[in-house]
Amino acid sequence: MSDTSQPFKNDESDLIQLLLKRQAELNSLLEITQAINKNSASSVLFEILVLILNEHLKIGKIRLLIREGEHFYCATRFGGEFENAKVLQQTCQALSNIKEISSLKSHIDSLLNTYDYFVPVFHQDEFLAFVLIGDLDKDQKLIANDLNFIQTLINMIIVALENKKLFKERVERERLQRDMELAVEVQGMLIPRSLPKTGAVEVGATYLPNENIGGDYFDFIKTGTDEFLWCIADASGKGVSAALLMANLQASLRAWASVENDLVKIIERLNEIVVSNTNGDRFITLFLGLYNEKTRELSYVNAGHNPPILLRNDEVKFLKEGTTIIGAFETLPSISVGKEILSPGSIIFNYTDGLVESPNEDVYISDNELFTHLQKNKNLPVDSLNENMLRDIQTANNAVMNSDDITILTIRVL
Repeated sequence: MSDTSQPFKNDESDLIQLLLKRQAELNSLLEITQAINKNSASSVLFEILVLILNEHLKIGKIRLLIREGEHFYCATRFGGEFENAKVLQQTCQALSNIKEISSLKSHIDSLLNTYDYFVPVFHQDEFLAFVLIGDLDKDQKLIANDLNFIQTLINMIIVALENKKLFKERVERERLQRDMELAVEVQGMLIPRSLPKTGAVEVGATYLPNENIGGDYFDFIKTGTDEFLWCIADASGKGVSAALLMANLQASLRAWASVENDLVKIIERLNEIVVSNTNGDRFITLFLGLYNEKTRELSYVNAGHNPPILLRNDEVKFLKEGTTIIGAFETLPSISVGKEILSPGSIIFNYTDGLVESPNEDVYISDNELFTHLQKNKNLPVDSLNENMLRDIQTANNAVMNSDDITILTIRVL
């Protein structure tokens, strides 16, 4: 009499084995999901993956490669002899066109055929990663099921990492946007809200930042009953750091101008502050002018800035006396103070280099051309003069002059 119970026992054993396998898979998925929900580091996710593949699925070696730009990098590996990372990446480029799980046992490449299977990972039709699998347990059953499970596991991890990356990028964008908004607000505070149009002087300004935040700064400060000081400056660089540097410069200048009328001491102190704040990585060009309405004397220091143009009767003079840029040296070399007596109707035309240089358009305005435009517009009200100067330069050179910030500060002595 034949024994019919043996096939039944085999079927029962296979069923139990399958159920245990499914339970282990569910536990693995749960472990990965919990780690993702805890926002675990990528290294932790890879450690869990290695443990599952090695201990649960009895896989002898893997190489997990993740796409970064146009290339793949090996994110985690175990088993076998470790290949040179560069060689591995180059070899695996040939696999980028394979869209499904494939056997590598008969692959023509001598490196790839040391592995058993290639498992690609796609998300929304984008090829994000793949794993090379080798040294499988030869007696292991349900290979196709295991490979699909591996693909699911890695897909979960890769998508989680991609989402984490996108989240970080979004947070960084939002942070930069907040910084930009703050810097724009800070820079708005640097610009004088009103400039005198009557009395001893008529003052007009035009400020056009090349970006939302520029590196230019100007100020007009009443320092006494009959005296005022003005500044026009240009910081190296743009953006938030330039705006904050200029905010610090303004605070320092206003503090010192309230207690000191010696331009040499003010320039020296400003240089010390900029060097201290930037460690010599940034510099500022600036022009300081101090005018006394009673004596009609102008004292000035030009610290490496574009020289303002003084129009006095029929005379033209570029105000160059001073020193070098501030912030580049701990101690400035010799500082000279220029002196001029201003007759009624004299004009001091101050500007930054964005008005006369546009490298993007290969346009560079000479001193003679700038003076010609100023001579043409000198009788206009200062605001109209500024507007016409920019328009005339743009028209004459067929240029937008959009390579840098543009600041114009015109002062007419009455």
